[in-house]
Amino acid sequence: MEKYFVIGQIVNTQGIKGEMRVVPSTDDITRFERLDYVYVERRGELAKMNITSVRYHKQFVLIKLEGVNDMTAAEGFKGAYLKVTEDMAIPCAENEYYIRDLLGMTVKTPENEVIGTLSDVIETGANDVYVVKREGKKDLLLPAIKSCITNVDVENNVMLAVVPEGLEP
Repeated sequence: MEKYFVIGQIVNTQGIKGEMRVVPSTDDITRFERLDYVYVERRGELAKMNITSVRYHKQFVLIKLEGVNDMTAAEGFKGAYLKVTEDMAIPCAENEYYIRDLLGMTVKTPENEVIGTLSDVIETGANDVYVVKREGKKDLLLPAIKSCITNVDVENNVMLAVVPEGLEP
């Protein structure tokens, strides 16, 4: 089964010629320029669509898809997600991971004690914060920094973390 990455969501139309506003969900918004096509998911269906133009305005990517030639047609895409296949994804740099690979990881101390399960990643700008669900306790918020996250083993689905002083282990 093919795996897909969401790279943006269509939130509105732009002008009268079928262009659409996309809120990107990728670190490198220029990646849209390097794509010939995307997979558009709307109303539970996935369709491959060619990209005819890409430009930028404020925080939006303005995209034009083949066959969408007016505002009325573009309105039908509001809320749709733009996706790429795994082989189209931008490779991660060393010590960088796709969020989808981190979710569900077992988080342990260096002494191999289970802290909980990584349930969410909050992107704050300075550094990400990992939300760790714990049995019978409040969620633990761990900063995604080297001094705190000592090892990430995607293959074995385990993350080693040192809980900073002041945070309840």
